[in-house]
Amino acid sequence: MAVHANVFSDLSSDLDTLRRAVGEVIRGKDRAVELALTCVLATGHLLIQDVPGVGKTTLANALANALGGTFRRVQFTADLLPADILGTPVLEPGTATFTFRPGPVFTHVLLADELNRATPRCQSALLEAMEEGSVTIDGETRALPDPFLVVATQNPMDFEGTYPLPESQLDRFLMRISLGYPDRETERSVLRDGGRQRQIPSKGLDLDAIRRLRAAAEQVALSPEIEDYLLDLVRRSRSDARMIRGVSTRGGQALYRAVQAYALLQGRSFAIPEDLRRLAVPVLGHRVLPRSDGGPGGMGGPKSVAALLDELRAPG
Repeated sequence: MAVHANVFSDLSSDLDTLRRAVGEVIRGKDRAVELALTCVLATGHLLIQDVPGVGKTTLANALANALGGTFRRVQFTADLLPADILGTPVLEPGTATFTFRPGPVFTHVLLADELNRATPRCQSALLEAMEEGSVTIDGETRALPDPFLVVATQNPMDFEGTYPLPESQLDRFLMRISLGYPDRETERSVLRDGGRQRQIPSKGLDLDAIRRLRAAAEQVALSPEIEDYLLDLVRRSRSDARMIRGVSTRGGQALYRAVQAYALLQGRSFAIPEDLRRLAVPVLGHRVLPRSDGGPGGMGGPKSVAALLDELRAPG
């Protein structure tokens, strides 16, 4: 069911506010901002694979401000324990009772910085949180704030002392993107500011507004032709000779949700083929296993998805 016209017109100002609250902080990265906001509206998590110093922390902080929520950062290291992320029961002096002390995962936006530097045991502590929006500690399940967004980072150039992200972990991320360096004039502006440009960003939305936008995104219409285009891409990846493993049904669902959210972000209550073409690589590139060129941890996956996309005929 498409978004009702009157309801849709009421959303346009919220979408503008959301885009402005992030875009004025993250300068020269319009594509990355667009994809990050798509993750927010599609109720997904974001993996940023990039070198240090290109604005990953700034982006996560700006998203928290835009959502009107809280922000926590965890620097992942080899000696980090699951309790350092999830929290732990603490014995209260004088009462002989245990009180649960929430960890940093109890926030609206969690920056998991250099996620691949933590041990697999510690990485897996996030699996339930990312999939279910809750964590189970000492047999008790505790709900996380809503919305809950993980923005994780990993450095693609430095592998010493790192642990590859398992496929189950990668599959929890709606998208994997790279911020890249800014263009020349944007970088000139940053250099002139000398770090002084850390002004308080424009006020974003409140959490109820974000929930309304997410609900609206779920109602964005995909025509049967667009659905067939998506299914052709997903199913072709499973039989293509260049692939060891293609896109799972969960991967197809992720792309469907992302297309809906992206269309809404563009001010439409319906999707077009270009929406799918713009999202297929960041959504599916880390979910396939090609026969060569780096596998899901490198650039083989994105290149393989892009090649499949070029071979498929778009509807219309």
